[in-house]
Amino acid sequence: MPALKLTCLSCGQVNRLPEERLPAGPKCGICGEGLIPVKPRPVDFDTLQKAARNDDLPLLVDFWAPWCGPCRAMAPEFEKAAQQLKGRVRLVKIDTEAHPKASQRWNIRGIPAFILFRAGREIAREAGARPAADLVRFAETATRSRAS
Repeated sequence: MPALKLTCLSCGQVNRLPEERLPAGPKCGICGEGLIPVKPRPVDFDTLQKAARNDDLPLLVDFWAPWCGPCRAMAPEFEKAAQQLKGRVRLVKIDTEAHPKASQRWNIRGIPAFILFRAGREIAREAGARPAADLVRFAETATRSRAS
């Protein structure tokens, strides 16, 4: 079975591991941080670019800002979705105020916005606050339709 590539969300190192190791909670070979976090991880622009470009496991990104009321209201739902998708999709957050290049790079026009990446490609996009169940359905539907 081919190895999956996963970018460490802490140090940015690209790790290779067999897919069957995902449920065992694999750790980064450089910093030892868990590669499959239970909660959404905040990332910076460089780490997001690297993970979006390299990761074989789908990566769901929440583009948000601290001043955005719907974004703050969305945070607990995004955490619930992360727990439900654990091991199948990694969830990360990027603060568009602190990292405006992210909004420019991915043409974000309104927040909260969600982009699903896999193996270097954007495979789906949604905008607006929504319940965790909708995010889970969005991620599962997009990854199933792109699996072939």
